[in-house]
Amino acid sequence: MAEDDTAHPPTGTPPANGPAQDGPPTDTPPDGTGRPRRRRRWLMITAGAVAFLLVATGALLWIAYRKLDGNIRTDSATDRLLARLEAERPSRTAGARGAENILLIGSDDRSGANASYGGGSGTERSDTTILLHLAADRRHATAVSVPRDVMVSVPACEKPDGTRSKPALMQFNRAFETGGPACSIRTVEKLSGIRIDHYVILDFSGFKTMVDAIGGVEVCVPQPIHDKDARLDLPAGRHTLHGEQALGYVRARESLGDGSDTQRMGRQQQFLAALIRKAQSQGVLLNPAKLWPVLDAATSSVRADGGLSSLGALYDLTQDLRGVPSADVVFLTAPRRPYRYDSDRDEFVQPQTGQLFAALRDDRPVAVRPPGSSPSSGPSPSPSPGSGPTAEAAAAVTASATATASPSASAAPTFEGRTADVDACAPH
Repeated sequence: MAEDDTAHPPTGTPPANGPAQDGPPTDTPPDGTGRPRRRRRWLMITAGAVAFLLVATGALLWIAYRKLDGNIRTDSATDRLLARLEAERPSRTAGARGAENILLIGSDDRSGANASYGGGSGTERSDTTILLHLAADRRHATAVSVPRDVMVSVPACEKPDGTRSKPALMQFNRAFETGGPACSIRTVEKLSGIRIDHYVILDFSGFKTMVDAIGGVEVCVPQPIHDKDARLDLPAGRHTLHGEQALGYVRARESLGDGSDTQRMGRQQQFLAALIRKAQSQGVLLNPAKLWPVLDAATSSVRADGGLSSLGALYDLTQDLRGVPSADVVFLTAPRRPYRYDSDRDEFVQPQTGQLFAALRDDRPVAVRPPGSSPSSGPSPSPSPGSGPTAEAAAAVTASATATASPSASAAPTFEGRTADVDACAPH
């Protein structure tokens, strides 16, 4: 019987009642729409776009990091001077390991962008100096203003022209003029016995840039201010100060209060406390859109030591400070009184000043009470008369150094000061 050729169709030829059983697969379904192929194409496009965005974002972040990191100016000259004098510098006490002491120096440099404030090159002094102690546990911080007019013993310092000055009794702010930041640092270390780990220098223009970056700072003015020298003209009341006005407010002296530098330091402390509160309340440190201009302004406005002149180091410091409750950020001025031979100058009060520095050296919290309130301890005894202003002041400086090293200085009194959580503008 002859074979039926129709019973077994050739290989690859689909039978009449169904699809082919073998042969290469096809991406096109029976309806001819091509959907699997388009879906795979869209997946490839999406993956490519995501990869591009990741690479572009990484590149932008790297560029931003490099920009901010490159903004910071390292004061290598001061680092070298301090390294050569390492043997003369104090060591850290065993109880303060992990703590950090940072000297914040506000320079009244009148050169370059600051020339409009008068003076000229060669007149730079430390208009404001604050010793910031950050506790080892990062749970409290103490900011101590050093009076610019206090009479201190300034050690021999190397001058900008390479010569070396002689030890002398002078106003504290002249140490910066004599030998720059290194001389100010060594003077603070000598009078306090505290090792300075880092330093930051901020001039007039840098201060204005910082305040503008955070959107201004609110202050309370009890009486109208008209100060031509400070370029400040404000009616009484609440004000959010920016740039030039903020600088005038922290610089003004003769036209406010009793015209003393002590009251000016108090206003500076109130201003810094208000700045800290705003940074915390506005979420600046947690909001990239708000943090960027602040970081850009900060890194562009400061000069710092090699250990602090990188974005990573400044970021770590910012995070340390962010973790300190505002109620545990303390501002105060080293105890002072008018210098007995010149009421326009100051001298430290003992034993209180020695007790304050001893507390910081041992990383102990400092208790403060509102300015003008009753002290918890009695007044310090008046010093005995000396042979003259120079000998007397030198003896007082020596007494200060002795008090800081004395075991009897361990029980510090309550000092006049304020904490960062107290709003000076709030009703009392």
